[in-house]
Amino acid sequence: MTRPLIRLVVLAAGISVATAGCTLDTATNSSGDVVDVVIGYQSKTINTVTAGTLLRAKGFLERRLSGVTDRTGTEYKVNWQDYDTGAPITAQMVAEKIDIGSMGDYPMLINGSSTQANERARTQIVSVTGYHPRGALNMVVVTPNSPVQTLTDLKGQKVSASVGSAGHGTLVRALSNAGVDPKTGVEVLNQQPQIGASALESGQVQALSQFVAWPGLLVYQDKAKLLYDGAEGNYPTLHGVVVRRAYAADHPEVLDAFLQAQLDATDFLNDKPLEAARIVAEDSGLPQEVVYLYNGPGGTSFDTTLKPSLVEALKGDVPYLESIGDFADLDVAGFVHDAPLRAAFDARGLDYDRALAATANPSLIEGTDPVCHIEVADPAKAGELWLDGAEATQPAASPACLLKAVREAKARGAVVRAAYVPDTEFGTRWFADKAIWVKDGQTYLPFATPGGAQRFIAAHPGSAAVDYEQALAGAA
Repeated sequence: MTRPLIRLVVLAAGISVATAGCTLDTATNSSGDVVDVVIGYQSKTINTVTAGTLLRAKGFLERRLSGVTDRTGTEYKVNWQDYDTGAPITAQMVAEKIDIGSMGDYPMLINGSSTQANERARTQIVSVTGYHPRGALNMVVVTPNSPVQTLTDLKGQKVSASVGSAGHGTLVRALSNAGVDPKTGVEVLNQQPQIGASALESGQVQALSQFVAWPGLLVYQDKAKLLYDGAEGNYPTLHGVVVRRAYAADHPEVLDAFLQAQLDATDFLNDKPLEAARIVAEDSGLPQEVVYLYNGPGGTSFDTTLKPSLVEALKGDVPYLESIGDFADLDVAGFVHDAPLRAAFDARGLDYDRALAATANPSLIEGTDPVCHIEVADPAKAGELWLDGAEATQPAASPACLLKAVREAKARGAVVRAAYVPDTEFGTRWFADKAIWVKDGQTYLPFATPGGAQRFIAAHPGSAAVDYEQALAGAA
C-alpha cells in the first residue's frame, strides 16, 4: 500500500479540475440571477442513489429549486458529475469545483481532512444516504473456482481494493480480526472497482474487496463468489452527503432544496423500491436484479438522519486512515452538522429526533406469503421471489417458503428473475441461488459465505452443506 494516499487525493485536483473545467461554463461561481449548483455523485454506488442517480433521474432537486425560483426570481443551473469513487469528488471540492457530493464513510473523512485547510473548500457532512448497522455493504469476493474458503487463506495473495475506500477499510479490519497483518499478510493492489473486477477475472489478483454494488454484480454475473460479508465485522458502514461550508453559507436555500429533494427520493425509494431499482438500473447500467439486492426491502437502510452510532463509527474509522496516508487531524464531531437536515424535517412537519432514534430498516418485506399462506411475521427470515413479467415481487415468510415458491414457479414454467433470502447468521440480503445451503434435520438454511456455513455446521452435528437444487427439491 502507498503511504501518500491522502496527498494524492489533493494532487489529483489539478488533473480533475482541468477536465471538469471544460464542461462548466462558470464552475461554481454565481453571477447575476443564475446560481450554479454542481453535484458530484457515483451512479454505480447504489446506496447513494437518493443523493445521486435516483435524485437526478426523478428531477426532485430541479423541482425544489424551481419552487425557490418562483418565490425569489433567482434561477439555478444544476450540473451533475458522475464518478466511480469518492476520491475525484473530493479533488473537485478541494478545488472549489463541486458544491455538494455523496460518498462513503472513509472517503467522507478524507474529504473533511483534505478540504479543511481552505475555508472556501472546507466541507461538512449534512446527511446520510444509506447505511448498514453491521457493515454488510462491503464484501470480499474470489473467483468461482477459487479454493479460498476463509480470509486466512489469502495470506501471501494479491487482493484488489480502492485504497482509502470503504471496501479497503473493511478488508483491513477483517484481516486484522482474522489475525492477518493487512500490511504484510497480503499484497493490496490499489485499483478502481472496474479495474479490480477485470484483474480478478484475469487472475491478476486472487480476491477483490469493494463496496456496493461490485461484489453483488460479480456474483450475479457468475464471475465471483462471496468470501467475506462485511456484516461479520459487526461495524456500521454508511454513505452520506458533504457540502462546502462556504457554498452553504452563500446559498442556504440550495442546501435546503437539496436536502428536501433527498428526502423526496428517500421516501420514493422506501415506498416503491422495485420501481426505484428499475430507474437506477436504467440510469446506471447495472442489472435491476443487482440494484434490488441492495436497495430492496431489508437491504440498505435508507435513512437520512445522522445517528450517534454512525458518528461514533466515523470516529472509529480515523485510525485506519491515519495508518495509510497523511490524514490531517479532523474533529469528526465538528465535521458532522445536522442543523440543515433538522430544519428540512421541521419544514415537512416531521420529528427529527424520533427518526434519529429509530433503528429498524424503513423498508421491510411485508404481506401474505402466497405459497405458505401466512403473513410475513419476522422480517429477519423473510425473502422475496421476483418472476419474469411480474409487476411486483411476492413475499416469502421464511427460507423454506421461498424454496417452495421457486420450486412451484419453475414447475409451472415461470422464469425466476431473482430470489432473495436473508443470511441465517447475520441477516444480509443475498441471492438464494448464490447462497450456501445447509440442511439441519428437515430444515434448509441459507448462508452468504462459506465461513458462515462452516460455523453453523461445526456447532450443529448432523447438519451438512447441500447445493441449491437439493435444497429446492427437499424443502417442505
